[in-house]
Amino acid sequence: MIKGFRQFILQGNVIDLAVAVVIGAAFGAIVTKLVEGIINPLIAFFFSVKSLDALTLEVANFQGGTTIFGIGSVIGAIINFLAVALVVYVCLVLPMNKWKERQAAKAGTSVEEEIALPSEQELLSEIRDLLAKDRA
Repeated sequence: MIKGFRQFILQGNVIDLAVAVVIGAAFGAIVTKLVEGIINPLIAFFFSVKSLDALTLEVANFQGGTTIFGIGSVIGAIINFLAVALVVYVCLVLPMNKWKERQAAKAGTSVEEEIALPSEQELLSEIRDLLAKDRA
């Protein structure tokens, strides 16, 4: 059991995931400051509110009062997501794809050939063969 756990932890996918979480948290902090320092002042300039959270929509409800919708917080979350996605793409995905293309060009193969996965039928055949081997 411990050997299997050690093998699981040392797999590249687990380490990649850990790095992604740490990098994601760091980018999240950067994007939060970007939204607070640049986006919120732009919103304040156009909508005369200090923060996206203050941007609300009041609608009359059936009881005669008003219901407040926090439109600004939704817009802020969308901007935050798009900013994080853009930064991750520009800083991580794009350079990694270029690096893979250069490595593939040096090796004389294409990136698509390198990433090609087995078909579903091939995987099912492998599973069938393994199960038959285990039964024997």
